[in-house]
Amino acid sequence: MNEMRPVYLLGAAVTPVAEHWERSLGDLAHEACAAALGDLPRTAVDALVVANALAPALQLQAQLGAALADACGLTGIEAWAVEAGGAAGGVALRQAALMIAAGAAELVVVLGAEKVSDVLDARREAATALSSDADWEGVHGATLTAQWAMLMRRYMHDYGVGAADFAPFPVNAHARAVANPAALYRFAVAPGRIAGAAPVADPLVLLDCATAADGAAAVVLASAALAGRFAGPPIRLAGSAVATDRLALHARRDPLWLAAAGQATALALRRAGLAIGDIGAAELTDPHGIAAALALEAGGFVARGSAVRHAADGRFGSGGVLPLANAGGYKARGDLLGATGVYQVAELAALMRTPGAPRATLAQCLGGVGATAAVTVLVRDDA
Repeated sequence: MNEMRPVYLLGAAVTPVAEHWERSLGDLAHEACAAALGDLPRTAVDALVVANALAPALQLQAQLGAALADACGLTGIEAWAVEAGGAAGGVALRQAALMIAAGAAELVVVLGAEKVSDVLDARREAATALSSDADWEGVHGATLTAQWAMLMRRYMHDYGVGAADFAPFPVNAHARAVANPAALYRFAVAPGRIAGAAPVADPLVLLDCATAADGAAAVVLASAALAGRFAGPPIRLAGSAVATDRLALHARRDPLWLAAAGQATALALRRAGLAIGDIGAAELTDPHGIAAALALEAGGFVARGSAVRHAADGRFGSGGVLPLANAGGYKARGDLLGATGVYQVAELAALMRTPGAPRATLAQCLGGVGATAAVTVLVRDDA
């Protein structure tokens, strides 16, 4: 992408994360899209890229590009949906950025939308399991949560840590969500409460498990020609990458190494012309503490086996070297599945426009248990 045109973030918006019983997927998409576009004329939009994981399974709706373009008042433009499980948002951002970088479009809206509340739990779990290997995992009822739990048990065994040592991750997420009006859970959690929470999939407990919920986020990407018309330091999508791993967890040589996350992070940083130490804040796939730990280690932010120790030292909290879950992360903001990558970028862009904010940030979202990884690097071009 470095040899192509630069891509800028022109606007971003999110809906509150909640159980939106009275609202459809189209309603949520329209709210986010309208807020992100603001006063921009709808005729300026060249394309819409939709990120979603479960609408075909839960809403029985395909052709989401046309469906949500219609809902957003953008009928007639090029529109399509990206499917990559929980990595869909990051993949959609990359596809939209490539369109602009290649000169195929001047302004593209990336829309992440998910609606999961109005179905029974068993149906939602079955739909979520579509991101795992259907022949060897899904057919046996191995949910994604169960697979993260197995990885957590293996991590505890290999590195000599206990389940309680993962508590700093959800504690930090809840602390950061308190100030986020769009978060699902806007309350703090004391470290001691984590261990005493109800078990979900041993050793995972309720307060270390994210809740899937409804919401939509939109990000408007534009060429330099359009971005230059607006005041304020521009935020550039400086690098992005997508990588894949073996779909089935048992097929990987080293289950504690998220190879796709490592590859995508390294490639996105290289395309952005940055090193890992240049990143001042990040959003990761963190539905559980073990997921955050493995993502950090695979991404090269910390050494293998050390993420839990660094979390206890405050490295990933507010004021730390690498603040995580800045708007609550999966655990407290809520798990938006395919829309998560778009939420992450919208949240980081808002953070980067605050006083004293980092100049470079990174968003990483995973499909399944890391079978697909999408990474987006944002840089604020200060004068």
